[in-house]
Amino acid sequence: MTAIQWPDIGARLDRLPPTRYIWYLVGLVSFGAFFEIYDLALTAPLSLGLLAAGVFHRGAAGFFGYTDQATFAAATFAGLYVGTLGFAAVADRMGRRTIFTFALLWYATATVVMGLQNSAFAIDLCRFVASMGVGLELVAIDCYLAELMPKTVRGRAFAFSASLQFLSVPFVSALAWALIPGMHLGIAGWRWLAFVPAVGALLVWQVRRALPESPRWLEAHGRAVEADLITSKIERYVARDLGSQIPPIQPPAVPPAVEPARGAAKAISLWAPPYRRRTIVLIGFHVFQTIGYFGFSNWLPTLLVSQGIEIGKSLAYTAVLALVPPIAPLAFSLFADKLERKWMVAAGALLAAVAGLGLSHVTQHSNFAVFTAIGAFVAIGNSLMSLSYHTYQSELFPTPVRARGVGFVYSFSRLSAIFSSYIIAATLDRTGSVGVFVLISSAMVAVALIVGLFGPRTRGLALEQI
Repeated sequence: MTAIQWPDIGARLDRLPPTRYIWYLVGLVSFGAFFEIYDLALTAPLSLGLLAAGVFHRGAAGFFGYTDQATFAAATFAGLYVGTLGFAAVADRMGRRTIFTFALLWYATATVVMGLQNSAFAIDLCRFVASMGVGLELVAIDCYLAELMPKTVRGRAFAFSASLQFLSVPFVSALAWALIPGMHLGIAGWRWLAFVPAVGALLVWQVRRALPESPRWLEAHGRAVEADLITSKIERYVARDLGSQIPPIQPPAVPPAVEPARGAAKAISLWAPPYRRRTIVLIGFHVFQTIGYFGFSNWLPTLLVSQGIEIGKSLAYTAVLALVPPIAPLAFSLFADKLERKWMVAAGALLAAVAGLGLSHVTQHSNFAVFTAIGAFVAIGNSLMSLSYHTYQSELFPTPVRARGVGFVYSFSRLSAIFSSYIIAATLDRTGSVGVFVLISSAMVAVALIVGLFGPRTRGLALEQI
């Protein structure tokens, strides 16, 4: 019998040094992700803008007797849930590059249409449709980065990408601060916020032409010739940047498992060893991280207002805190590939939990610098957790079903967010903002325990070995 050879494409990519061309690819992928994060970051300021415009109403006027804001947030996460669970596997069949482009056009168009609506129901419906595209884009981008990047800089690549993506957070906050509430050129400020993703739709074709398909995906689908051509092209660009030959292929001490050939992806079960434990750990993680992460990011302006801080000042606070997500990953990149991924997830969650409890004591008389410092620690913890788990979960499934696996476990965060929006709204109504901060911080502690105790190690390993 012929001896089984370990995958050639993965080994060729993993031995490449991180030259200018490698970072150029990260930047191109991050361009699409910028608008995806922009769309997610709209949830909190857009809710306040719709309240100020009279489209949303205070009190239990939304669906199921809850607030319009809770319903808007629930529509967002319901769309994300459908997008990640129902459509993520399409990225395994059609390719990372194709879905990257299609999903961006999808959610950009739906968000622009949302900006033309006048009723809460129509806005929630458009938000649901747009979020389906965002959910699909999230999965495609994570798979894309994991498969293109050499193993020695995978964490740094995700950190650099996160920094570029999250530039959209201060961008959204600054726009919201400037536009909400108010009319500009006869158009309500919240509508202008919804029109911005159209820019992404106009530019996406230029980005698409410069991005290669994932060679690992091509190889896993039996398209070895195409995979070789693209990998050879990447190698030539890296060699040009180096001004010398690229390093030789170094087989790992323990040969990676051979990935299934084309057509075998359906036979891979997420509930069979070794994927069963990973699937269960990530499901538990996502159920709780959503309560913590989006509890802080989506509800912070409203929680501050409930503590006596007026809307304008609340948006100013959050605009300052929005500077953390794009800056923090640059600091994380210094150790992203030196520390075990799961411990960075746990550390970020615990930092956000402790700082979140501190925010429960903020009032209208609190010192701005003190509030900003506490809020910054929440944002830093959230950022470290988010960056680390996006890298982590994309490493834990094989290439033929990577999007299916990531989409499946990721969908539980969206399902959790649908219900947590109403849980947080009910908690705020019954116990006030302090009760919400305790709820959110407790969820973050659960995140740290689940991943820290039961998550596998991945640092420094090739995707095929993991």
